[in-house]
Amino acid sequence: MNQEIRNKYEVVIGLEVHAQLQTESKIFAADSASFGAAPNTHISPITLGHPGTLPKLNRKAVEYAIKMGFAAGSKISEYQYFDRKNYFYPDLPKGYQITQDKTPICIGGGVKVKLSTGEKVVRFHHIHLEEDAGKSLHAEGSSDSLIDYNRAGTPLVEMVTEPEIKSSEEAAQFMTEVRKLVRYLHICDGNMEEGSLRCDVNISVMPVGSKVFGTKVEIKNMNSIRFIQKAIDYEVVRQIEAVEAGEKIIQETRNFDPATGRTSGMREKESMNDYRYFPEPDLVPLHISEDLINQVKAQMPALPWELFDKFTKTYGLPDYDAGVLTDSREVAEYFDATCQFTKNYKAASNWIMGTVKSYLNDNHLEIEQLTITPEKLAQLINLVDEGKVSTSTASQQIFPVMVTDTSASPLQIAEAKNLIQQSNTDTLQSLIDEVLAANPAKVKEYKNGKKGLLGMFMGDIMKKSKGSADPKVTTALLQKTLDSL
Repeated sequence: MNQEIRNKYEVVIGLEVHAQLQTESKIFAADSASFGAAPNTHISPITLGHPGTLPKLNRKAVEYAIKMGFAAGSKISEYQYFDRKNYFYPDLPKGYQITQDKTPICIGGGVKVKLSTGEKVVRFHHIHLEEDAGKSLHAEGSSDSLIDYNRAGTPLVEMVTEPEIKSSEEAAQFMTEVRKLVRYLHICDGNMEEGSLRCDVNISVMPVGSKVFGTKVEIKNMNSIRFIQKAIDYEVVRQIEAVEAGEKIIQETRNFDPATGRTSGMREKESMNDYRYFPEPDLVPLHISEDLINQVKAQMPALPWELFDKFTKTYGLPDYDAGVLTDSREVAEYFDATCQFTKNYKAASNWIMGTVKSYLNDNHLEIEQLTITPEKLAQLINLVDEGKVSTSTASQQIFPVMVTDTSASPLQIAEAKNLIQQSNTDTLQSLIDEVLAANPAKVKEYKNGKKGLLGMFMGDIMKKSKGSADPKVTTALLQKTLDSL
């Protein structure tokens, strides 16, 4: 698209993010909410909406929603009731969805995102609780639809942003931060591929400076951050070209095809009146007590930006290190725990981002499965700082043993394998003298300006010492000896 035409329009984006809550059971029934079971095995008369069945609210789902509200800085509603949202899909067994319309559990708040142009807070309009629908499956080559009701009734928080996102980059960064946040809170696994975190994208365009939003379209069930970006970028161009051509944008629901990178119309978008909301008669109103608020508040972990500030200000880490370490709550907590046993915070960061991460990746493990405790890792870091072993020796010879021998300390392993560095100057001087005496021609070349031979001499000395010579002490002593010849 011509950039001059693109610059005439402003993009307005709002996201509706659905996060499946990691409760053991569903929001209104005792059926299992776990993922991956055989189709239609996690169901009951309540899930299927049989006549005479009554829902009962899952307390844990309420607590998780409050956690999300606290993390976002939202106001928690004291009094709430649930509503029936009436619409028919084949995978919505009751023919209506129990949700919150007029009284969402969380009001306002927002999430800070880092953009190429700086930082911005994307605000929430509200966060509400609701139940998920089932899933329609369409077998290739068949005209039939298969329905799996396992997901029906799984608890969701729907996070509705204000219509203030301005680009696909901003939307992607927002989703990245939300995914990180729900994982930190342990309320959702954030797995977009499995659909436990997904979003609907509402998007419109309007002339720059206009106060009136254009007609919005909704792109449903986006389960990839990359696809969200692609869908927005395509839709922006499509809508601007349509407006430029004098066409009318239809308020509709659209689908995104990852194979083509295009959106296509599915159906005209329902209006609020079509849903015929009314209070759910089978659930009593919900009162959030001060005791419950305090209980949930006591369970809140340190949040990503709080740990980022701690790592940069208290531990003096560069922003890059702090960003990598706080990407995962478990990694951040492991690093923080390691820093309780060593003062070399940068070395702890390097070890976790380097050797530890490589080991975990190679063995397909998460850091909580690492057999080396933060205290033991700190002992290894301190062993290097004390000059008893080199970094390479610690990484290549001691760390692998620590993984399998959890009882021995790094010092015990180093002593058992005869890895303690030799820093006694008399012993080192004898080794240096032997190596130089065996290479008189090379010594002469060094004295004539071929300073690169220093590495060769060091290599021979390390071989003679079987790797136990302290490199720093040895290098200084070797240079002093050569200079005096």
